[in-house]
Amino acid sequence: MLHYPPKILMAFGATFDENEKIYEWLLKNGYPELAALSSAIRGSEYAFKWLMANKFPELAALDGAIDNNPKAYLWLKNHKMDFLVIFADACNKKKPALQWLAKNKLEVFLHLAQKIKHFRDNQTYDYHKIHF
Repeated sequence: MLHYPPKILMAFGATFDENEKIYEWLLKNGYPELAALSSAIRGSEYAFKWLMANKFPELAALDGAIDNNPKAYLWLKNHKMDFLVIFADACNKKKPALQWLAKNKLEVFLHLAQKIKHFRDNQTYDYHKIHF
């Protein structure tokens, strides 16, 4: 996720404010994987399958790790996706991850983690997703 421009990451974050226009913009302007990740985090099994089918297993695993799925978390670790592990931890308010992001001046990811955490804490949806 580090390769996305900050403007695109902020647009991704706006999708958790139920901003359908930005969601559609991501989908139609070269960032369908971020739109799918947003949908997967919000509970869409279809989006999770899309990520897997379209060669974004790291984003599907990120979704699982954010959901505290130990297999997805381990997959990220085993595939040396260290930043995604840190980001998943930050989305779950783990202090070392939040401190690491702050220390490395990755404020946009602190913002995203906060957005995702807030969204998840204020929504009810089916946590019974595909097992990674």
